[in-house]
Amino acid sequence: MKHLQHVAATVAVFTDRDESIDFLTDTENEKVSMIVSGALGQHIIPVIQECPQLVSIYIFCDNPLIHERWAKTIAKVKGVYTEIDSICEALRIDRENCDRALISISFNRLDPLFMYTQLLKEALLDIEDDDAKSIKELAEYCRLQDGASPKTIEMIEREYRNHSPIWWYTGPYFIYSMLNCGLRLMNVDIILKMGFFIRHLHNHITELHREQQGRMPTKFQVFRGQGLPVEDFEKIKKTKGGLMSFNNFLSTSRNRDISFKKFARPATKNPTSVGILFVMNIDTAICTKSSTPFAEVSKVGYYNDKEEEILFSTHTIFRIDRIERIPDEHTDRLWQVNLTLAGNQDDDFNKLTAHLREEISGETGWARLGSILIKLGEPAKAEHLYQILLEKASTDKQRSDYNRQLGSVYYWMGEYSKALLYYGRDLEISQKALPPNHPDLATSYLNIGSVYYSTREYSKALSSYERSLEIKKIALPPNHPSLASSYNNSGMVYINMGEYSKALSSYERSLEIRKIALPPNHPDFAQSYNNLGAVYDKMGEYSKALSNYEKAQEIWKKSLPPTHPHIALVKRNIEIVKKKV
Repeated sequence: MKHLQHVAATVAVFTDRDESIDFLTDTENEKVSMIVSGALGQHIIPVIQECPQLVSIYIFCDNPLIHERWAKTIAKVKGVYTEIDSICEALRIDRENCDRALISISFNRLDPLFMYTQLLKEALLDIEDDDAKSIKELAEYCRLQDGASPKTIEMIEREYRNHSPIWWYTGPYFIYSMLNCGLRLMNVDIILKMGFFIRHLHNHITELHREQQGRMPTKFQVFRGQGLPVEDFEKIKKTKGGLMSFNNFLSTSRNRDISFKKFARPATKNPTSVGILFVMNIDTAICTKSSTPFAEVSKVGYYNDKEEEILFSTHTIFRIDRIERIPDEHTDRLWQVNLTLAGNQDDDFNKLTAHLREEISGETGWARLGSILIKLGEPAKAEHLYQILLEKASTDKQRSDYNRQLGSVYYWMGEYSKALLYYGRDLEISQKALPPNHPDLATSYLNIGSVYYSTREYSKALSSYERSLEIKKIALPPNHPSLASSYNNSGMVYINMGEYSKALSSYERSLEIRKIALPPNHPDFAQSYNNLGAVYDKMGEYSKALSNYEKAQEIWKKSLPPTHPHIALVKRNIEIVKKKV
């Protein structure tokens, strides 16, 4: 048991066949490896081998000759062993292979998830938190999850400061897989709970990078072997010459043999995977420009110099240079992909990210993080943050800001009475603290108008929108993007009042301003096109409606995470109008 606990976060022991099957089928969002005796294995494996949670099986017995023949016919059986140490080593390698295959990768033009996780990472790095409190909160969170060993949780609470972040990350604990799972799935709960660790790990890599800079060659190669789902490999082939990014912390090795023999080749045993050897050409000058620190961690990692490991911080971007099959007599699913470190070189992506960054530039720390959560379509998470921040607020500006943000959260959640309450508090504070034509007052009126619009009180909505627009025309330049929002919102009221020509005029004015003020593919463009589509739909001009809806869909797909509700909305609009064309 002691040996196994060094390589697996959770070890469950069963002497009853049915209990073990129940455990396996009840496990969700986790991968399971099974060690079973030869005699029991013959009876239980045929029943469980199709379970998607089960990734590998190890036969442990005294006489391997009896069991090797039947074991070879089952793909998930990794081998027949007589010593537990051999199983532990095989388990460790398989665990690493499994974790590597699950790393988050984005392809050409750097998808929206990359952009928002980059902003989320920047916000997390900006937060200075109470580490003791953060460690305790992570431990409490882990106790509520499946797959985290109580002993490991206690060890983290007790010994976190005794080891470096890289030691914890490279060790056989759940931290590595949990963090990568959070970043891969954009699981905000995990990212929030592990925010302090992301910060510590990034800072540790940055610190080592500075120390090692003088000793590192200017240009060098590193290698990474892993399995990749067939569909992702097809994306790589289509993206040849383009960009890809690794959205997790990226583990690589200077040793080609280790990467190939230990990770790339074994990955081909999974029939749904392709074994990939990434050959990465690193230019330290580009690394510096792209703010992607890396460090040699062999001597500070858990396994002490075994793999000549180079660890990169998150969001490393590469250009795909060459893709070629590696000749192998046993498989045709083994490929080498040559990459070159590219830095942040996609102009459209940089402009859009810079603009979104600018939109939240006045905020810091947790407040900034809350704004990103709203943009990500995670209002419930943002609500929790802003309620805490409001309790701690000490100035009128802070109280106004947090009330306004809470209003936005409740508006997103469809709780309009609460939204109106918090927006009203924001307006009340702002009217006392600010001059009568301050832009913040325009925002307050705009927000209140949006609530009235959503509750179908259109005359009240129009009155609030017009007051907001009056202030903006005085306080802001003529092509400020905020004016576009006001015209857009007036258009939404007009369309619902049946005044389609006024709605069309408002939407077109909004779009004109956005074309001047915003970068290409900003999500607000999609809003304009979606609304124009709605007007043309009402006016019976269905081909124009479809054209605008399709423009909106194209932009939202590039600028929002795939689960964002706007993407589902425009898809539904397209389906409806296609039936009318």
